[in-house]
Amino acid sequence: QRLRTDSFTSTSLGFIIYLLSRQPQFFHTCIHPFVSIMAEKKSRSVAQIAEPFVCGGSAATFASVIIHPMDLAKVRMQLFGQLNPGKPVPGFATILSSIVKNDGIKSCYKGVDAAIGRQMVYGTARIGLHRAFSQKLQEMNDGKPINFITKTLSGMASGGIAVCIGTPFDIALVRLQSDSMAPVAERKNYKNVFDALTRTASEEGAGALYKGLAPNILRGMSMNVGMLACYDQAKETVASLLGDPMTDGKPQLTTQIGASCVAGFTAALFSIPFDLIKSRLMAQRPDPATGKMPYSGVADCAVQIFKKDGPIGFFSGFSAYYGRCAPHAMIILLSIESITGGYRGAMGIH
Repeated sequence: QRLRTDSFTSTSLGFIIYLLSRQPQFFHTCIHPFVSIMAEKKSRSVAQIAEPFVCGGSAATFASVIIHPMDLAKVRMQLFGQLNPGKPVPGFATILSSIVKNDGIKSCYKGVDAAIGRQMVYGTARIGLHRAFSQKLQEMNDGKPINFITKTLSGMASGGIAVCIGTPFDIALVRLQSDSMAPVAERKNYKNVFDALTRTASEEGAGALYKGLAPNILRGMSMNVGMLACYDQAKETVASLLGDPMTDGKPQLTTQIGASCVAGFTAALFSIPFDLIKSRLMAQRPDPATGKMPYSGVADCAVQIFKKDGPIGFFSGFSAYYGRCAPHAMIILLSIESITGGYRGAMGIH
């Protein structure tokens, strides 16, 4: 089965090229800070440059391990409609209890090695780049807080770049989490993340590791905007409402909790349609009888979901997705402040 070329991917790349060639402000806002950051190595220590990446990646990995069972249930809920057309999707608690009943309690952490690998790559890049971009943009703004549009552009740029780096691990994670849902005869029985990566590449071609790249880029952009850009904005708003002076830019715990709650909801709301399409494209396999893939691309997948389930179908599994996104966002955003403080103390950064 030859991999189909996703026209939406080329459209996305064309749009980026258009922005770079026709919109100088996009380059000035999103690309120039990255170049400037790299050029500052002579004047800033390696520890300072690495700070947003080390702290962001550590927080993302820590959060991912804690919420992995919820992420597993979310993927199962999203794929249930594809594997069982016409049947109502079970609830979050039902899915989790059936996983434990059928495969044991250890199965709740199926694919956790892929989740860790993904966050060490994708989480480090998306959080680290956003924070690095934001810091540089604030410096370029004479130290004043940047506006929400600029935060949004920073979130979109860092999210898109991170997805291009981390998609293979995302493919492995979805495959590991969904394999036991397939008929016994069709299961791959992957041993671990590296087995999933190598077998996928050898059996389906290296391009299979980037299957669903277009919706994953859109998901990464929307997730970063909903989680990081909205958190930065909500932090300023909540601090103002609570009278938090944010001394040295450090918010109080109540400000962090309030802002992270907002960010958890917006991250889930903005990204779930793209996450659903991404999961279905990544998990699809050729029909044993015809050899044809269920979906030909992003647009076809979206149309089929709309025809079968209507607009509400794009929010299938929202309870599990929100249950995964909100705690994940809150754990990252609450722990990253402490991790950053510990990192600065250990490295002697003031």
